[in-house]
Amino acid sequence: MPSACDSLIDDIEDMVSFNEPTPHERQSARKCVVPRSRKKKELVTNEELQPSNSNFFFLIPGTQKIWVKTWGCSHNNSDGEYMAGQLAASGYKMTEADLWLLNSCTVKNPAEDHFRNSIKKAQEQEKKVVVAGCVPQAQPRMEYLKGLSIIGVQQIDRVVEVVDEAVKGHSVRLLGQKKDGGRRLGGARLDLPKIRKNPLIEIISINTGCLNACTYCKTKHARGDLASYPIDELVERARQSFQEGVCEIWLTSEDTGAYGRDIGTDLPTLLWRLVEEIPEGAMLRLGMTNPPYILEHLEEMAKILNTPRVYAFLHVPVQSASDSVLMDMKREYCVDDFRRVVDFLKERVPGITIATDIICGFPGETEADFQETMNLVKCYRFPSLFINQFYPRPGTPAAKMEQVPAHVKKQRTKELSQLFHSYNPYDHKIGERQCVLVTEESFDAQYYVAHNKFYEQVLVPRQAEFKGKMIEVDIYESGKHFLKGRPVEDSKPFTPSIAAPLERGEVSGLMKVNKPLIHFCLHGRHRYPSFHHAIGTFSHDNCGSVTRDKSAHFRVASAYKCVCIGHAA
Repeated sequence: MPSACDSLIDDIEDMVSFNEPTPHERQSARKCVVPRSRKKKELVTNEELQPSNSNFFFLIPGTQKIWVKTWGCSHNNSDGEYMAGQLAASGYKMTEADLWLLNSCTVKNPAEDHFRNSIKKAQEQEKKVVVAGCVPQAQPRMEYLKGLSIIGVQQIDRVVEVVDEAVKGHSVRLLGQKKDGGRRLGGARLDLPKIRKNPLIEIISINTGCLNACTYCKTKHARGDLASYPIDELVERARQSFQEGVCEIWLTSEDTGAYGRDIGTDLPTLLWRLVEEIPEGAMLRLGMTNPPYILEHLEEMAKILNTPRVYAFLHVPVQSASDSVLMDMKREYCVDDFRRVVDFLKERVPGITIATDIICGFPGETEADFQETMNLVKCYRFPSLFINQFYPRPGTPAAKMEQVPAHVKKQRTKELSQLFHSYNPYDHKIGERQCVLVTEESFDAQYYVAHNKFYEQVLVPRQAEFKGKMIEVDIYESGKHFLKGRPVEDSKPFTPSIAAPLERGEVSGLMKVNKPLIHFCLHGRHRYPSFHHAIGTFSHDNCGSVTRDKSAHFRVASAYKCVCIGHAA
């Protein structure tokens, strides 16, 4: 069964009015959501809603089962985890069932094709569908999205409202931006409930949007301009994650290097604050940064990447080694800028892993341009290289340029892939003794997956006591994308300062607040006061009465409902 979090621009109306909850308030029901009813669905009558001794016909939001599917980047996966967490906290069960929540990616045509096909499949099976992510945010008027409820990329804190209405047969679209005093915010609050796909890994989006306007990029249409989260909020999220047993934090965004330029700070300042919070036995991984915004911070970045609790790893997309192609892409750097970043970090951070991206067959790319890219790969022999055949995304400037023939794009992609697979970047590691952090299970379930200081993948024996631990291994084998390590005899797993992790599927981020709310019993007959995201102290006798005492426990799941979880012992 799928897990809970399986891994053309239109004008977008800002639907957040002045009397809406601010981003600094906990999630709660809007004062008014005006849904658009689906004509093909007829609401049941009041008479049909009356309980009988045999059947109940009413649908109570929060009692249905949901399947959440996410495509795309780490940022999108983090959004998916937040949406799953809020729904689970509201009483919904995460599985493949009554409603499908599909969280899309707009970077490549194949990803959007999978998204569109999943919508079709859900509709064929008569499932209710709610869509989210970059595709509907950028193009909400697409024909195949007609009649579907949409959660905008900055509205994920309101997923429960949208799903509640979708369950009742209504269509709701929330596409507005989060603003505070006219300033665009990074998005929904970071302390919302979430279900981590991996309880040991926390993905934190440090900002949304970017400062560039790349001619091939569709994500810009959805995520917009740069909007950064304040440092204090990011540090607090990291602290909470470590308190919940997380041992690895990923910082992600469309461009981490641009962080803080809109709020008067910068990436190194954030990283130094986070380094102070990383407990012994935990690690921090920095996500993708474009060359222009990391150039001015190279000295500080080298110091940070050399600290023992930060992976010596950086993802810096070059996309092409031809300056003329980079100019057509509007990448705002030349290939010498990229070389300067790589050369400096390789010198100052011995052993660092530099990952990069390359697009093959961008409009106007000549054979000479492509050979410059091939020469760059031959020079640096990148251990991690993401090769993408160019796909024109509708609505982007690159889609209107003269295209490279499909067979040429395919051939260049093949040539570059063959070059990449012609060398093994890890052969020289055999015989080394390394300290690695074990975080997950391999796809074939034969090994545990760990990473060393340079974020190189190390496969270790699948022993339960290793999960979430730092262990010492001797490297005895290497492959194109991995190393294999044998645990050192008499060495013990090392995690002296990390709490036990949450169980898989357990909701993170539930906080107690003292604001009383009125909730309805799931049987639909009674209402009673409780506390949002807290354990209530209420009891009832077969729904015959509700009293405020400590003889029974109710888990308050959302601003809408409570779930009885049994009488106290």
